[in-house]
Amino acid sequence: MTSQSADAVSSSRRSKITPEREQEFYDAVLQQLRENGYDSLTMEGVAASTRCSKSTLYRQWKTKPQLVAAALRTCSRTSLADIDTGSLAGDLREVVRHAGERSYKDTRLMQALGHAVLQDEELRRALREAVVEPEIGAIEEMVRRGVRRGEIPADHPAAEFVSAQLLGVLRARPLLEGRDADTPYLTRFLESCVLPALGLPGNT
Repeated sequence: MTSQSADAVSSSRRSKITPEREQEFYDAVLQQLRENGYDSLTMEGVAASTRCSKSTLYRQWKTKPQLVAAALRTCSRTSLADIDTGSLAGDLREVVRHAGERSYKDTRLMQALGHAVLQDEELRRALREAVVEPEIGAIEEMVRRGVRRGEIPADHPAAEFVSAQLLGVLRARPLLEGRDADTPYLTRFLESCVLPALGLPGNT
């Protein structure tokens, strides 16, 4: 069989799973990751919870890291990219509200992946593509809009650290305090640290 014929057969096999069914697999993977961790996640467990055969999963994704990487890439971060309140302070307040609402799930996902992402390049790349880079890109675009509106100068020394501050505290609080960085906590951090550093008025 030629390489082209093999590709056609592979494509035919993959097309038997509908997008809705594929999403069921991804949802099951993410749920089991958050509940039990990466090491405890198995292809057998995903197959059992989604009522499919192991061969179906192996035919689609070959290995557990490939399945987990594919599931990670379905994590949607479009909500941050859609934020545009007309002011930088308003945008950042919406960021902390959205981030706080999903803090529990995101923290569990990060903890579940833990050491695995340090050992597997594909997982590490998928995590960055799905979770990290979209968030950084969205926040950086908010800062650029603030510059264009004249809210902050283009050379403001604190501008480049906004995403690091917000995303950093989101990841750090569970480690330092054993508590999720929920919306009230993130809001206090924004109003007392981030906005003052940018020279923007906080809520009084």
